[in-house]
Amino acid sequence: MPVAIIGQFRMPPENMETARPLMRKVMEASRAEDGCVQYNYAEDVLDPGLIRVSEVWQSRDQLMTHARSEHMAAWGKERTALGLTGRDITIYETDAGTPL
Repeated sequence: MPVAIIGQFRMPPENMETARPLMRKVMEASRAEDGCVQYNYAEDVLDPGLIRVSEVWQSRDQLMTHARSEHMAAWGKERTALGLTGRDITIYETDAGTPL
């Protein structure tokens, strides 16, 4: 069953220039993983330093494999060093979706 991840985290606005290439790196690596349908980080244009997260995975097992990947371990250390706070991310079981 597909799963969707929706959430957000905060980064100090003064660290965003450093964070952007690191976020790009983890997005590219995640998108290349087996089972990844979508993997996105987006800066909120009205709230500096707020990053919106959205992901879709073909299965929960593939998501859990992703969570244990080397690039996610590296990103965990990098984001901590950059001052990530307010991490609020939820997993939802879903179907394949229907175009709106």
